Amino acid sequence: MKKLTLLVVMALLSTCVATAQDELGAHNCYGRGCVACHAPHGGALGNGQTATTDTGNGTVALWGQNLTPFYNQTIAFASSSYGVTLPSSMAGVSISDTNSIVLLCLSCHDGSISTNSMMVGHTVETLPIVGGTAPTLFGTTLGNTSGKYYNEHPVGPKATVSCGGSYNWDCAGGGNTLQPIYMNGTASGKFLTNNPSSFWNAEVVTLCGGTTGVTCTNPTGGTNTWGYNTSHNPLSTPTGGTTANAVTCTTCHNQHDEIVWTVGTTNYATMFFIKGYYQPTTGGNNVSQFCRNCHGGNSNEMAGVMNVTTN
Repeated sequence: MKKLTLLVVMALLSTCVATAQDELGAHNCYGRGCVACHAPHGGALGNGQTATTDTGNGTVALWGQNLTPFYNQTIAFASSSYGVTLPSSMAGVSISDTNSIVLLCLSCHDGSISTNSMMVGHTVETLPIVGGTAPTLFGTTLGNTSGKYYNEHPVGPKATVSCGGSYNWDCAGGGNTLQPIYMNGTASGKFLTNNPSSFWNAEVVTLCGGTTGVTCTNPTGGTNTWGYNTSHNPLSTPTGGTTANAVTCTTCHNQHDEIVWTVGTTNYATMFFIKGYYQPTTGGNNVSQFCRNCHGGNSNEMAGVMNVTTN
C-alpha cells in the first residue's frame, strides 16, 4: 500500500512539473525566454537576426529583433483615421513613446511587412468558451492588408483616452492636452473601488504606496484620492506630440507576465498578457471591467449603478 501511495504521489508531482507554466507564458518562446526579444550582447546581429543592417538596433531595451523593415512605415489601425508612423531609425525610438512601442511589438507580431520566423501565428492559450486560438500576427486576418490593420484595436497618438462627454470618464485632464488623467469623479472613483484590479489602481499604488484609496498629492498641487502624475501614467505620451494619454500595446498588455496581474500586494489571475483580472471562464464581469478602464461611458458607474463589483 505504501508503495502504491508513493507511486501516486510521484505521478501527481510529475504532472505538476509537466503542466507548470512560467509567468512569461508564450513569451518564453519555447525556452528561449528573455533573449527571444532582448539581446544582452550584440543587438539583433548577436541574436541571430542576420538580415538586419541596423547597427544601432541593440541600443534601446537591448532589442534583439530586426526593425529595419518597419522604419518609416505608416500603419493604419482600425481605420485610416488611426495611422501610426513608425520611427525612421533606432535613434528615434523611446520606450515611453506610443509609436516606438508599436514598432517594438510589430517586430515580432507583424505578419504582413516582415513575418517573424519564431512566431507560430496563433495564441498558445485556447480561447475560453468558444475554443480554438486567436491570431497573433497582425495583417494576416480577414479584412487586413499590408500596412492596413483595420481589424485591430486603434493605437497611437490619435487613440486617446479623455475625460468628459457621454463616452468618457468623469475625471480631470486627458484629451488632446499634455495633462495627466485624474480618476477622481464620483463614477470613476467608485469604479476603482469596484474594480480593484484596474491598471489605474496599479498606478495609484505605484505613486502613493500602500493600497488603493489613499490620498495622493497632485503634481499640480492639492490632493486627490485617485491622482497620479505623468510618469506613472498607464497610457503613453507621444514623444514631441501634442496629445497625452494615448493607447499603445502596453496599455492593455504586460508583455512580461501572462498569468498574473499584481496591484500592490494582491495578485489577480489573467491570460493573454492582459493588465487586469481577466478570466472569461468564470462567468463574471471581469473581462468587461477591464475594457471599461478606458471605455468609461460603458461602465456601470457612469450609468448610475454603483454597487456592481468585479467578479
